[in-house]
Amino acid sequence: MQQRSRVVGGVLAGVVAATGLAAFAPWSSQATPPGEKTVTATLFERKYTDVAKACTDQLGPAGYGYVEVSPATEHIQGDQWWTSYQPVSYKIAGRLGDRDAFASMVRACHGAGVKVIADAVVNHMAAGSGTGTGGTRYTKYDYPGSYQDQDFHGCRRSISDYTNRDDVQNCELVGLADLDTGSDYVRTTIAKYLDDLRSLGVDGFRIDAAKHISATDVAAIKGKMSDPGYWVQEVIHGAGEAVQPDEYTGIGDVDEFRYGSHLKSAFQGGDIAQLKSVADGKLGGDKARTFVDNWDTERNGSTLTYKDGAAYTLANVFMLASPYGSPNVYSGYEWSEKDAGPPSGSGGWTGQHAKREITAMVKFRNVVGSAELTDWWDDGRSAIAFGRQGKGFVALNNGDGELKQIFATSLPGGTYCNVVKAAPDDCSGNTVTVGDDGRAQLTVPAKSAVALHLPG
Repeated sequence: MQQRSRVVGGVLAGVVAATGLAAFAPWSSQATPPGEKTVTATLFERKYTDVAKACTDQLGPAGYGYVEVSPATEHIQGDQWWTSYQPVSYKIAGRLGDRDAFASMVRACHGAGVKVIADAVVNHMAAGSGTGTGGTRYTKYDYPGSYQDQDFHGCRRSISDYTNRDDVQNCELVGLADLDTGSDYVRTTIAKYLDDLRSLGVDGFRIDAAKHISATDVAAIKGKMSDPGYWVQEVIHGAGEAVQPDEYTGIGDVDEFRYGSHLKSAFQGGDIAQLKSVADGKLGGDKARTFVDNWDTERNGSTLTYKDGAAYTLANVFMLASPYGSPNVYSGYEWSEKDAGPPSGSGGWTGQHAKREITAMVKFRNVVGSAELTDWWDDGRSAIAFGRQGKGFVALNNGDGELKQIFATSLPGGTYCNVVKAAPDDCSGNTVTVGDDGRAQLTVPAKSAVALHLPG
């Protein structure tokens, strides 16, 4: 769910340190998704039956470690995408599928070697009244079987001042009924919902709108769970705001929104050389989940989107090649109206998660692992290249002309496949020779890339 961030002058107000939370909880912060395959694919608003098929046919074979799926709750009715983010009960009874479809999806993904992250909407309920997608009749502040008036914060107006911590975390995000997450009953109810998803095999959670829940409350909810799994939290950075992303790093990973904005500035501004310092001014790489875009940012213009074509693809290649953060590949659908919901059939999806350049770089990421960045090169403008400590090498050309250059790759001498251009299992016409000195003469076409890695 989109959280508004505003740039304001003055001093950072009212910051309450959240450090030390993990020391008192029965869990420890998981810096990156556990396992050797750390790339996530977010299949936004895909039906659970379709996610199951994607895990089997695409994500598993490509080497993705995780798939993030849209919220598994009963929600308000309507065709818009954001109806999924207005829950009315914790039953799995939304437009994406029922409980059986969800459980079947988890089993299929696990069978393909892909773990599942569930998008969890726990800051709020709905903004109005009506009948939910699973038949629950509700009014704002009254949700039969879960919450009544006393379970919501007393501030019954929309957030208006992002420099005021109380306003951000106790008032209503765009008019949505704001749960009193300081209440033991509310914390317990949320924890039971998340535990139920864990019982179906879910491996972790994205905590939607975590910025609007105090870090203390988020930690308390997690502490009530028997085995919370992997957590990543949505906390949008805003300069001068009262609530900052680093307050939540003791609980789990945090989505690093500044990363996507930085990539947009670099690729649209004609200066990708600045990406040498991509980690500066952001969360530590062991706490940050990185992404080129998501469903909010592609609509508000703060990041690149699929509509940016080659630049968007190159930005994803860079994200998967760079050692900073834990990458999340966003795969949504084509849209012209910002509120438009997902396609009803097989057409209209962007399919970013399955594009050759992306799947090739997922394997690149798995091969290079945590190898350090080496041999950085740039032309000061639109072209960069770097190695990954003898395991991989990538060159990106965001310019309008062909790039010819001799590069230090850090790779052992031999013949390599340019994986972003080669068809799977066929490198014909896409080989690169690296000399015994680790150097290679390359021609990188405009708006394209070369990526090499050891066998794996």
